[in-house]
Amino acid sequence: MFGVLEWAIAARYLRARRNEGFISIIAWFSLIGIALGVATLIIVMSVMNGFRIELLDRVLGLNGHMVVRGAAAAMNDFDPLAEALRKIKGVKQAAPLIEGQVMATAKKQASGALVRGMWPKDLAAREIIADNIYSGSIEDFRGKHNVLIGQRLARKLGLRVGDTITLVSPQGTATAFGKVPRMKAYRVAATFMVGMYEYDSTFIYMPLPAAQLFFRLKDKVSGVEMFLHDPDDVFRLRPAVEAVPGAVRVVDWRQVNSHFFQALQVERNVMFLILTLIILIAAFNIVSSLIMLVNDKGKAIAILRTMGATRGMIMRIFIVAGTAIGVIGTLAGFALGLAFCLNIDTIRLWLESLMGTELWSPEIRFLSRIPAEVNNSEVVMVVLMALALSFLATLYPAWRAARVDPVETLRYE
Repeated sequence: MFGVLEWAIAARYLRARRNEGFISIIAWFSLIGIALGVATLIIVMSVMNGFRIELLDRVLGLNGHMVVRGAAAAMNDFDPLAEALRKIKGVKQAAPLIEGQVMATAKKQASGALVRGMWPKDLAAREIIADNIYSGSIEDFRGKHNVLIGQRLARKLGLRVGDTITLVSPQGTATAFGKVPRMKAYRVAATFMVGMYEYDSTFIYMPLPAAQLFFRLKDKVSGVEMFLHDPDDVFRLRPAVEAVPGAVRVVDWRQVNSHFFQALQVERNVMFLILTLIILIAAFNIVSSLIMLVNDKGKAIAILRTMGATRGMIMRIFIVAGTAIGVIGTLAGFALGLAFCLNIDTIRLWLESLMGTELWSPEIRFLSRIPAEVNNSEVVMVVLMALALSFLATLYPAWRAARVDPVETLRYE
């Protein structure tokens, strides 16, 4: 479709001479604009994907996909219920659980915390905890006096493995002098760091018998926490779970975190639309640079027409010239975006050391590092969109060049 002569003339037009320098500058700005637009879009979409995947893995890795509760605040006969839930096809784990808010104190420091009571074997099967032990050993998580705490909470309270942490329950003990807060000291058996600030600075795990004793829930639990092989199966498995005797209330992760993940999706879509405008603006720069090139090359176009060049040939020359800018810019943006995504945390650390300030605060953004997950289909979509916009941007200038009348152009030459 495109001949060698057309490619050669298009390449010649892109190499502007001294008196055509301004046109060349606009073409370079167009190329850089497309490259930056494609790279930015790939980076932002990858970071948004990384956020969703990391948060989903960490939120669901600790909180479970479904929680089954009884009619009252605490439920009896939880072991048969957990065993019945484990037999449902698609259920990976069902673990009795006790949850309660406490005040954790140590070395004249205090912090709010969430205690979770679990059987040691169930916690050992929780990969996100077992694979992220920071200090100590999960094997020491047993008995009635050992706890497992987040590393950031340990750092805040100045604790190490083997130190003592005191937990204060808001449910006081009634005495002749009124209610007295219930307090008990525990040994820190190990610390964990899952990479999510909220959990690393808040969660305390306690063996189930110890939690029953501390919260005065003899032979009772708060509920049974379930993990599925596929988190998206909650709707399909919900009827089977609700049919199990004793499963009065069922809450799944979509109900608990629906607003959070919907907000992430909306933000991702808005960022995609906004950043697409960068590529669109760069495409308009291609239009303007080609129109200026057509005006400047009017005599050359007229001479080509008198030498036998057809309108289709002239049109193809300027399509090649404009599309070349788009293709080179898109490929450069593609390479820049992927390189940035693969080294995003290294770049962040380098910028922080260069500027002497913290660019990524885990306390605000939940995660300890910047996540980036490149989605191949999205990258292909971005590249194809940039190429399509670049091609469409060449059509009007190319049509205008093909409409040049050689008689009128060369009348007074």
